[in-house]
Amino acid sequence: MTVSAAFIGLLPIMWSTGTGADLMKRIAAPMVGGLVTSFAMELMVYPAIYFLWRRKEVTPGPATVGAYGVDQS
Repeated sequence: MTVSAAFIGLLPIMWSTGTGADLMKRIAAPMVGGLVTSFAMELMVYPAIYFLWRRKEVTPGPATVGAYGVDQS
C-alpha cells in the first residue's frame, strides 16, 4: 500500500513537462526504480532467504541422532 501510494505520487513528476521538470525527473526516476526494486525484493527475495535460514536452523545435526535413528541424548 505504501509503495503504491509513493509510486502514484511520483507519476505526475515523471510525466511533467513544465518549468523545472527536467530536474525533477532526474530526482524521481531513481526513486521509482528503488520502489519497484524494493517491492520485488520484499515479495520474492526476502521470504526465500528467511525460508532457507529457518530450514537450516530447524534441521537436526548428525550429532543428535544415533546409528539407528535413536536419539542418544
